[in-house]
Amino acid sequence: MTAPIIRKLSDIRALTAGWKSTGERIGVVPTMGALHAGHMSLVEAAKAECDRVIVWIFVNPKQFNNPEDLANYPRTERDDAAKLAPYAVDVVYAPDVDQVYPEGFATTVSVSGLTEVLCGTHRPGHFDGVATVVSKIFLQTGADRAYFGEKDFQQLQVVRRMARDLDIPIEVVVCPTVRETSGLALSSRNLRLSSAAHEVAANIYPVLRDLAEELEQGSRFHPLEARGRARLAEAGIKEVEYLELRGETGLEALDHASVPARLFVAAWVDGVRLIDNVPVRPA
Repeated sequence: MTAPIIRKLSDIRALTAGWKSTGERIGVVPTMGALHAGHMSLVEAAKAECDRVIVWIFVNPKQFNNPEDLANYPRTERDDAAKLAPYAVDVVYAPDVDQVYPEGFATTVSVSGLTEVLCGTHRPGHFDGVATVVSKIFLQTGADRAYFGEKDFQQLQVVRRMARDLDIPIEVVVCPTVRETSGLALSSRNLRLSSAAHEVAANIYPVLRDLAEELEQGSRFHPLEARGRARLAEAGIKEVEYLELRGETGLEALDHASVPARLFVAAWVDGVRLIDNVPVRPA
């Protein structure tokens, strides 16, 4: 059965107030739509742990620093609702823009430190938009748990810090990255890749995996970075925004795996910006 779609804040609050009055645990899966198997893994986790599940669908204009990127972002609400039907979620909350950013909206939530590196360097204002909209998601739904994937690892750390610093009573639950058979991390942006570009993009994960293995054996990152960029270029991925080794918790730059770390990459393939990361255990 297709879940009902709610678009008004007053309606979602009335619904969740009823659930809370009976002590039911509410989970929310924040998305921008164009749902894929990665999103569904979050829905499955929420269904397993919560009494009620809300899927949020909203293409957030405040996290796009490039108007063309916003215009090109896939919008597939009808297909999304059909994909969610087998999971029996309780409601899809797809708010109108004025329900998230009403007239005169003038507040920005900003998380310093974690947002000046990696994607923050290349997408000015992006994480302010993320932190602002996610704070709205948490407060509008009143959820007890929110489910995020590891693919957007920097975003995950920003959201965790924001919720902690603002004392929002919600548990941020982390779920593993879901990948295609080739290893390419699932992303809504993959819909914009041609079949040829898809094959090229599939080279990202093997490069990350191989570099991570060497780092776990004690190799220094600096020489590996050059080798990794060269391998990506040979595969046809010539525009690499960053390839960096950083600590998991504070996202501090590392030259070797002295603490639990992540290897991060952002690259452009056929005009589509793709990100990925893999864990690196201390050597």
